[in-house]
Amino acid sequence: MSLRRERHTKIVATLGPASSTHEAIRQLFLAGADTFRLNFSHGTQEDHAMRLRLIREIESEVGRPIGALLDLQGPKLRLGTFAAGPVALAAGQPFRLQLAPVPGSQEVVQLPHPEIFEALQPGNALLIDDGRVRLRVTRCGADFAETTVETGGKVSDRKGVNVPDCALKLSVLTEKDHRDLAFGLQLGVDWIALSFVQSARDIAALRQLVGPGIGIMAKIEKPAALADIGAIVAAADAIMVARGDLGVEMPPEEVPAIQKRLTRLCREAGKPVVVATQMLDSMVSAPAPTRAEASDVATAVYDGVDAVMLSAESASGSYPVESVQMMARIIRNTEKDRLQRDIMGAVAATRHADAIDAIGAAIRTVADVLPLSACVTYTLSGASALRVAHERPNVPVIGMTPSIETARRLAVVWGVHAVHAADAGNVEEMVSQATDVVRAEGLEPGSRPFAIVAGMPFGTPGSTNLLRIVFPPTDFAH
Repeated sequence: MSLRRERHTKIVATLGPASSTHEAIRQLFLAGADTFRLNFSHGTQEDHAMRLRLIREIESEVGRPIGALLDLQGPKLRLGTFAAGPVALAAGQPFRLQLAPVPGSQEVVQLPHPEIFEALQPGNALLIDDGRVRLRVTRCGADFAETTVETGGKVSDRKGVNVPDCALKLSVLTEKDHRDLAFGLQLGVDWIALSFVQSARDIAALRQLVGPGIGIMAKIEKPAALADIGAIVAAADAIMVARGDLGVEMPPEEVPAIQKRLTRLCREAGKPVVVATQMLDSMVSAPAPTRAEASDVATAVYDGVDAVMLSAESASGSYPVESVQMMARIIRNTEKDRLQRDIMGAVAATRHADAIDAIGAAIRTVADVLPLSACVTYTLSGASALRVAHERPNVPVIGMTPSIETARRLAVVWGVHAVHAADAGNVEEMVSQATDVVRAEGLEPGSRPFAIVAGMPFGTPGSTNLLRIVFPPTDFAH
C-alpha cells in the first residue's frame, strides 16, 4: 500500500501505556503518525524493546519506513526527602538547601547535587516542582544555599529542581543515559534525542558514542543552550523545541519568540525542527482540543516546521488515536491555506556554492513554473532529499534510498515520502524506477512531468549533481 501522506508536516507520536499493543501502534500510524518517540524517562528497557519490535512489524506490514526516536532522560536534579511528609512553604520565609544529608523540614532540605552549589550566585532563582515554588538565593557556598521563598506552595520528596540562571558543570549523559543509549543502538533506533543540551560540546560528546549513522536531535529546553544556539544547530542533525522545561526555566511569555527564532535558524540551516510539548494537551482527557491548542499547532505549520509532536496525548491519554487524527486534520487544513506558503516562504534558505544547493534551489523554481507531479530524489545518506525539502517546494518529495536506515530517518523531514528501493545502475534504469514509484504513489506520471535529483556515479554519497525533468510521454518506457 502507498500510504503517502496528503500533507507535508510530519507527526511524531510518543508511545506509552495507552499505546503499547500492535493494534494501538498500527492505529496511530494509520491515523497519521510518521515517527514514534520512545521516552526513556518512563518505562523499562524491555517496554521500549517491545514497542520497537512492534513498530518494525507494522513497518513490514504497511510497506512504508517508520522512524523511531529514542529520547534520553538526561540529568534530573531533585530534592532529598522530608522527614514528616510534604511541607508548605510560605512566601517570604527563609529556606535552606544543603549538600549534606538532613531530614527535610519546614526550614531545610538536602539538595544532593554539588554542581548546583558550584554554579549558584546570590540573586539566582531556584525553581521547585516545575516552577510551582520559586526560591531566590540570598547567600550560598560550596555546600549550601540560603534562600527566600518568592512563590510558596507544597513541596514533597524528590521534587525536581530547575536552575534557570546559570549553566551547570554536569555531564549531559548520566549513567542511566549511557545504558539506555547502548541498549537503543543495539535495538536499532533511528534518532537519539539529547535532553538538557547546554552547548555544542554536548552534541560532540554524543557523536563520539553513536557515530555518523544515527541522527542526533538536540532538545532545546535550557536558557544556556540559547547562548550557543548557532553552534548547536550546526552540530546537531535536528532540533526539538522542548517547550516543557523551556517554559519552566524561562518566562512563559518569552517561549513563543524563542520557538519562532529556533524555527527560523533551523530553516535557514536546513536542519529539521520539531515543535513539542502540550500541543493538544487537553486531549489527554478530552476528545477534542481547545481552540488555542489548534491554533498552536497551526502556527508551527505556518512557520514551516518539519514536525509537530504529541507527548502524553498519545502515550498515556484517553484519546491517543483521536489526538493523531486531530493533529493531521489541523496540518492538512493549514497547509491548504494560501497564506501558509507565503508565511513559510518568508524564510530564505541559506545556500552554498555547491552542486547540491544549486539543484535544490533550481527545484523550487522548476516546481513553481512547471506543473510537476513530484520530485524524486535518489539518496544514500538522505542529504539530497533533505536539501530539496529545505526549499519547501510545492510538490511531493519522494526520497528513494537503498538504505532502510536513511529511509526511516527521513520520516521526520518535511514533505519527504521515503521509499526503500534499490539504487539505479544507469540513467535509463533511474528514469524507469522513478516512473514506477511516482505511478505507485498515485502521482500521475503519464499526465504531468516530474523531476529527478540524483548523483553520478550512482551510489556515491554526497555526489548530487544531476537534475532531470521527465516529460510525458517522451522519456517514458511505459
